[in-house]
Amino acid sequence: MSDQAPGGPPQQVTRADADRLLASAARRAWAPLAVAAVADIVATAAALALPAVLAAAVDGVLSGQGGQTAWQLALVLAAAVCAEVVGVPAGAASTASATSALRLRLTAHLLTLGAAGTRRHPAGELANRLVSNTASTGYLPLTLLGTATGLVTSAGGVVALLMTDWRAGIAFLAAAPIALIIVRTFVTRVSGLYGRYQEAQGRLATRLTDALAGIRTVRASGTAGREIARVLAPLADLSSAGRALWRAQARGVWQIALLPLVELLVLAVAGFGVTDGRLEPGQLLAVAGYTALGLTFIEQVDGLMGLAHARSAARRVGEVLALPSPVPGTRPLSAGPGALSLRGVTVTREGTPLLDGVDLEIPAGALTALVGRSGAGKTTLALLAGRLMDPDRGQVLLDGQRLTDIRPDALRGAVAYAFERPVLLGGDLASAIAYGRPELDRDAVRRAARAAHVDEVVCRLPDGYRTPADTAPLSGGELQRLGLARALVRRARLTILDDATSSLDTVTEAQVTRTLLEGMRGSTRLVIAHRTTTAARADLVVWLDDGRIRAQGTHRTLWRDPSYRALFASGTGPADAGPADAHPTDAGPADGGPADTHPTGTESTGGGPDCAGPAGGGSPGTEETCPARL
Repeated sequence: MSDQAPGGPPQQVTRADADRLLASAARRAWAPLAVAAVADIVATAAALALPAVLAAAVDGVLSGQGGQTAWQLALVLAAAVCAEVVGVPAGAASTASATSALRLRLTAHLLTLGAAGTRRHPAGELANRLVSNTASTGYLPLTLLGTATGLVTSAGGVVALLMTDWRAGIAFLAAAPIALIIVRTFVTRVSGLYGRYQEAQGRLATRLTDALAGIRTVRASGTAGREIARVLAPLADLSSAGRALWRAQARGVWQIALLPLVELLVLAVAGFGVTDGRLEPGQLLAVAGYTALGLTFIEQVDGLMGLAHARSAARRVGEVLALPSPVPGTRPLSAGPGALSLRGVTVTREGTPLLDGVDLEIPAGALTALVGRSGAGKTTLALLAGRLMDPDRGQVLLDGQRLTDIRPDALRGAVAYAFERPVLLGGDLASAIAYGRPELDRDAVRRAARAAHVDEVVCRLPDGYRTPADTAPLSGGELQRLGLARALVRRARLTILDDATSSLDTVTEAQVTRTLLEGMRGSTRLVIAHRTTTAARADLVVWLDDGRIRAQGTHRTLWRDPSYRALFASGTGPADAGPADAHPTDAGPADGGPADTHPTGTESTGGGPDCAGPAGGGSPGTEETCPARL
């Protein structure tokens, strides 16, 4: 069980948490940051030495003894150039290292959150935090270094100014508090505005991501104009926050523009010193240089603004990192037949129970169908069964062991999933089927594809199993069959089909059901069922209603209840279909949705054996041509 229940309130992220995240990013980039720091130290030393050396050079030229001071000036300038040459790439490397470390950390955390955790924020919001906010946070170590060295340069300039002419130094110090007040007011004003701006950016990214994901629906509905208006609605808030930032910057700029008056005051005092004979002409030049260095703290306004921006970004990144991830188990999974148990399982979201005190025993080796109306809790139960999420209360056990105690690698090897909308990862189609099991050979991949009745579809493609998964011309049903093949190839003790046959035509679903019945005997199968044919063939039917088990038993027994029959009346089969003792194929086309056609226009019925059957099947010539392209 995670430290915090998945359905609990999100943990508040404070500024101190954000600062700790910033410190962590700096530690990750310590090597290039150390090089940049050394370069900045050299540059600061050169900057502080330059006015004195330049003054000595001027006085030397005026006295006719400028040869030695010219070499000193050249050495200081060379040191400054070398520091710049080394420091710039080192600074860029430190920023890249910090940003990369943050993005890897955030990505790894997102992948361990499970289904419940990632629902805290929309996909577009997560993408914005992963890309934009991590970049702002990763740039901060270099910004802090620049700000620190700038302040050291400014302090060193003031000290050197006092040593050169204490009267000019006192004049500087008298006017400096005014500059500090102006800078502080400006930074305080803009700090709160960055959060508003970034939040508006996140909302805009979320809406754009949603629109791109549903682009076909938008075009089919003819609502492009309305969708554009919806996506761009956060622009008003973005514009308001941006304009507020610009106004704050404008007010700050004209105030900061008054600060050169400090320099004029100091130079006036030093000028009188030259006319009085108290200072040499070269010392007047040194006073001007040190005054400029003393005022470099004004230039740190950009750095302080970057600090405010980065702290806001770090807080947003920290909000995601603060989401509790399941604590991985540490024990191996003992041998067992695949019996699944739920004991007092409760899952709550925003005060609404998705599952409420569920107690369920799924026998080992059985085909169990979950039925119920939309929102009854079927998918939640399916996610719990393989620990893709944890319950708020209660326990889930596999062969008597709590899932929370089992090592993740052992659990993933024992539980396989097929989803309603499978995402094909791994590169080509062969890798997509073997995803997570790279050691599998091509024969195992093809056997699983045949069992899911998708081998013939793949072999008709020009590149066969080497077809890139993201460009393969597959229908929704064919995509689901590939997802089934990915689950079947694992030969797990528990296989969970989360609405994984919803896009299949009746004939293909009957073939897949036959695989579940005969080709996977001995393996426990948990199927979310919407069709009477699937429920009729199950060993056990679990009827969920409003997060609770309303009834369980065989399909024939439950069919006597009119409310149970009503579950199938408007979906996948007629209400009077009866318990359907016949083979699923006897149900006919009326029992399914529109036929799922192959891209060539013909219905793909698959063919060939299931996983446990003999080799063979498929179209003539497939056995010879398709393996060569696997």
